Amino acid sequence: MPTAPATSIEETLKQLTSISALLHFFDIGFDSGLMHEWQDDLLKRFNGYVILTKPQDWFDYRRCLKNAYCKVQRGRLDRSSKTRSACRGCTSCERR
Repeated sequence: MPTAPATSIEETLKQLTSISALLHFFDIGFDSGLMHEWQDDLLKRFNGYVILTKPQDWFDYRRCLKNAYCKVQRGRLDRSSKTRSACRGCTSCERR
């Protein structure tokens, strides 16, 4: 009996219906208040990073989403503080 082919990461992403489902799929912790307010911006940034970097696997896609999330989160910082406190201990950001 033939087995069904494994779904590609792109097919799996198309099946996810919300940004929170996407964050759960990539095992990224998030602030639900931030998602409610900024989900459209996050989705746009994620799609932009995917277009620019052409990810090859789950880890590459996760990095795109993590970078988009960090960018949105940092955009909410007080510009005069000159700190990266928005990352709240994140060590996976490419900017560290």
